[in-house]
Amino acid sequence: MKNQALISLVAMSLSSAVFAQDDVKPFTMEGELGFISTSGNTQTTSISAGITAHQELEQWSNDYIAKGLYKRETVEGDDGEDIEFTSAQKFFGSAQGNYKLSNPDYRLFGFASYEDDRFSNFNYQATVAAGWNQKVLQNKRHTLEYSIGPGYSFVETQEGESLDSAIVRASTAYTWKISSTAKFTQTASTEVGSENTKSRAETALTATISGNLSMRLSFKLDHNTNVADDVEKLDTETAVSLVYNFF
Repeated sequence: MKNQALISLVAMSLSSAVFAQDDVKPFTMEGELGFISTSGNTQTTSISAGITAHQELEQWSNDYIAKGLYKRETVEGDDGEDIEFTSAQKFFGSAQGNYKLSNPDYRLFGFASYEDDRFSNFNYQATVAAGWNQKVLQNKRHTLEYSIGPGYSFVETQEGESLDSAIVRASTAYTWKISSTAKFTQTASTEVGSENTKSRAETALTATISGNLSMRLSFKLDHNTNVADDVEKLDTETAVSLVYNFF
């Protein structure tokens, strides 16, 4: 009886392991689109878009992100004439490659990012970094990993001043599959340098509407320690958007 129970337990463990492996897709990609239009005393058009992709290979686990935001407003001036102006124009892109060691949960990572935010304190911010990545938790519902390592930041302010410096970059990513149709994600990163410390965080809840189409509610934070006196250190963005899973 004990032997039968042991065999059953081993079979269940093997079957769950096979299920976990089969559940991992070699490539996934999703596109996100948000649109807001208002009218009245202030006319506003806001568009946000992004593509997120993940690639899972035998020796590599790679992540790619590209996101943009554009906002245009029309207000009535003192003379009664409409005044049109762009109030937000931002692009962010990043890529991280994780090379798996003999234990696939232990990896070496390389990271690169570029951000162009026309209404921030900076003309551009670019980062390269490398170091240690570890997958701390992975099961059917939860995944958690972190990365930490040295790097270099290339920064130019709106006044043309260079704030390039060596940095230490740390990041974490957590996913909770609440159900077959809903998931919660939390990402955070910080790049600590002598000239500036840049931090980002995004909290999102995604729910399936139908098939490959989902709706996402997200809240983002962007923080820089070294900005001009008339520029806020913290930017926030709350968005509701549609998400389509291509793969």
